[in-house]
Amino acid sequence: MLASALGVLFKGRNLARLLGGLWVTLRLSAVSILLSVALGLALGMVMTLRSPIIRALTRLWLETIRIVPQLVLLFIVYFGLARAFNLQLSGEAAAVVVFVFWGAGEMGDLVRGALTSIPAHQRESGAALGLTRWQINRYVLIPQTLRRLIPQAINLATRMIKTTSLVMIIGVVEVLKISQQIIDASRYDAPQAAVFIYGVVFLMYFMVCWPISLLPGRLEKRWKE
Repeated sequence: MLASALGVLFKGRNLARLLGGLWVTLRLSAVSILLSVALGLALGMVMTLRSPIIRALTRLWLETIRIVPQLVLLFIVYFGLARAFNLQLSGEAAAVVVFVFWGAGEMGDLVRGALTSIPAHQRESGAALGLTRWQINRYVLIPQTLRRLIPQAINLATRMIKTTSLVMIIGVVEVLKISQQIIDASRYDAPQAAVFIYGVVFLMYFMVCWPISLLPGRLEKRWKE
């Protein structure tokens, strides 16, 4: 029984299909993370402004992504907004929109926190030394901001990779969706195949996220040297 269940993984193109689904997951994650970082950096600098209108709008953005589950946002974009405005959005496109909306907001808040955590005397000392504003940003603020930001940004990236598993609900054929298809196709011949298939999916996510999660520790050691 166990042998037949394990054999499902290597039956036909099942393993290749799982790897193809993993590629979809990685592609969605990479696009969402890159766009989130780019928009989040700009948003974070905007959030440091003292305008009450900007603060209110960015606070509304943050509260929305923190209170509303990502799955609900996926439904709103894919089933709600796309149909209401007659937009031809694929599942992947809707997922990227939602993840970038979520990731840019979170990234922006991280950037804002990193920038505001730098003591004011750092800027004042640079100005006293005769540095221009660009030089203060280049040699004083940006290096310290990156050291504060990178570990938290990497943590956000791993969260985004794991959250992409939700896109199967809106029809995106990623690794988890394919694993369910394989399990459903073999539920009579090998009912215990789910253990091995989901085990492989677990290993795939682990092998992708674990090396990324080690980066903050390595960077911290390097910066201390």
